[in-house]
Amino acid sequence: MADNRLVAVETHDIRFPTSLHLDGSDAMSPDPDYSAAYVVVRTDAGDGHEGHGFAFTIGRGNDIQTNAIASLAPYLVGRPLETLLGDLGAVYREFVYDSQLRWLGPEKGVMHMAISAVVNALWDLKSKRAGLPLWQLLAAMSPEEIVALVDFRYLTDALTPAEALAILRERVGGRAERADELLERGYPAYTTTPGWLGYDDDKLRRLCVEAVADGYHQIKLKVGADVTDDIRRMGIARDACGADVRIAIDANQRWDVDVAIDWVRELAPFDPWWVEEPTSPDDVVGHARIAAAIAPVAVATGEHVQNRVVFKQLLQLNAISFLQLDATRVGGVNENIAILLLAAKFGVPVCPHAGGVGLCELVQHLVMFDYVAVSGSMDNRTIEYVDHLHEHFVEPVQIRQGRYLAPTAPGFGATMHAKTISEYSYPDGPVWRSAANGVRSGRRDD
Repeated sequence: MADNRLVAVETHDIRFPTSLHLDGSDAMSPDPDYSAAYVVVRTDAGDGHEGHGFAFTIGRGNDIQTNAIASLAPYLVGRPLETLLGDLGAVYREFVYDSQLRWLGPEKGVMHMAISAVVNALWDLKSKRAGLPLWQLLAAMSPEEIVALVDFRYLTDALTPAEALAILRERVGGRAERADELLERGYPAYTTTPGWLGYDDDKLRRLCVEAVADGYHQIKLKVGADVTDDIRRMGIARDACGADVRIAIDANQRWDVDVAIDWVRELAPFDPWWVEEPTSPDDVVGHARIAAAIAPVAVATGEHVQNRVVFKQLLQLNAISFLQLDATRVGGVNENIAILLLAAKFGVPVCPHAGGVGLCELVQHLVMFDYVAVSGSMDNRTIEYVDHLHEHFVEPVQIRQGRYLAPTAPGFGATMHAKTISEYSYPDGPVWRSAANGVRSGRRDD
């Protein structure tokens, strides 16, 4: 590997017209077109391995995100693979410590998501070259190697490197048994498929019944547009699922703090398991106030939390009972390891966000690594599952009886089929050239 170099960074603006059937619709996103600002890193190693990654968006602006990823190519092209892949902790810090890139954040927004896509692509490449799925690659690392991947700046008032080492060392025993359990039984899932806000009552009822029959013990319902409609829809879902199935609700940041408290209290008779994103993802104090006011209904958030510092504050203020990390929102694998360690320190279950193209494929690796090497627990833990667009991936996620089957193919699971990249590229791919679709990304054509 010493003589081999990274030779190209290739980007694609890929969009899917999910707004046609209101898949993914919620109170803040009534007509999303699930999209990926996609990156491929190529080498001259001659082994056929490429690194794939992406940032998830929902249509308009995906071109901006794609261009941000492309702007990082000069940091990578021409560099030795041994340097890049041998110390991905240093590579991550090089990106987030860059004085001029930081001015665009720091560590938040479009540029940070671009860093995430590239960092994840490098981990995908490293895993493929090692012949291991990412979760197993990470879980085979020593506690010292894992801690070296983490940027502890801004975290040490809540989590020090020594505390992180202690958490990881405590879990070294039993790693092999937990990995074997994942390969045998998988990891619990819950489904959001029934709950999109744009679905009519009959479709909601039918999909709830199907979800229970498929082995799910938790579903999620989008709420927040109209309280009367939400009361009716919660009644339908509770009747269809029965008393023993958990029903989480998701407001997608729709409410002010006081509105959130009042709205959740209206839905409390239906026994919601958690309320997700009840207000602005940046409002840590607001989340804490909501959590105190609506207990025993729990608060969950994370898919739009910008970085590990905000997660730290949510944990410090007891503002969340469930932490919903996202595989592409923060700075990629490295920052998500920091977030997993924070959650373990505070004893808060991680239940990741995975509603979106490719997010299920990626986040399963992070949570399975967490189970093997960090938390060692599945108690009250579950991964979101959405039954959309998996067919576009070379190694699609596998679900059986409401559980994620542990991936065994090398890599991070981000690789899309070449045909998908060609057909769904925006705006020139054949899917988007066809007037028969009746849509342009992010809106409907009249």
